Amino acid sequence: MKFTLITGASSGIGAMYARQSALAGQNVIIVSNQAQQLEQVAAEISSLYNVEVRVIDIDLSAADAAQQIYDQAKQWGEVDILISNAGVLHCGQFKNTNTKYIDFITALHCTTPMKLCLLFGGDMVARGEGKILIMSSMTAWTPYPTMSLYGSTKVLLKNFAQSLWYEMRRSGVSVTTVYPGAVDTPLYNLSDSKRRLFRTLGIMSSAESVARKGLRAMNRRRRKVIPGLFSKFVVAVCAILPAVALLPVLKIPVIKRILDRL
Repeated sequence: MKFTLITGASSGIGAMYARQSALAGQNVIIVSNQAQQLEQVAAEISSLYNVEVRVIDIDLSAADAAQQIYDQAKQWGEVDILISNAGVLHCGQFKNTNTKYIDFITALHCTTPMKLCLLFGGDMVARGEGKILIMSSMTAWTPYPTMSLYGSTKVLLKNFAQSLWYEMRRSGVSVTTVYPGAVDTPLYNLSDSKRRLFRTLGIMSSAESVARKGLRAMNRRRRKVIPGLFSKFVVAVCAILPAVALLPVLKIPVIKRILDRL
């Protein structure tokens, strides 16, 4: 039996990836450490779509998480699509960061995804077919103040995914990287009115839209996709401007006061 495996599938974009994959007739393995929410997503998918749904409740920052996920999935069948989506948003001055949090976010965003790609990707290459989707971020394209830790992990994913694409491009395995900007998910602690405003202005995308565009790019075996016109504009600007161009912005009094509080 073939499965699509999605990490971080208990809410937000990951849950949308799971729902849209099931809608397309794919059996899904959904992974997260949010057990109750994960079961709710599984129950919803099972009730709406005629597919197999399996759940793995695990801390994705644990050193052996990837191996445990791989071993369990192998007992159920064959993972022919891997969607590495799990992540957390971190914003604040690096000097205020807890050392344990550095270990946590690095493992969650970098170590476990790379191990999952090694394990499942190795099987895909051996079979001569498969798809991998990796969630990076718009922040991977230039340094952002107060996002030094988060953005740096996304840069690693950007470079890793592009390197993996080069290595696997002739093996029958596609690697697609998604670079979203702000997405309307529980990661952002915003009021409903602000969410509606940001979506209307195009500054924030819906999780459904990002997942749909990510899956479409993956199914077309595209190397990358940047969902949303605003995100495309920001990435285009960041790609040509040096990081030093941010310095005048940081000197604006209101910006400086905001950054100093983080």
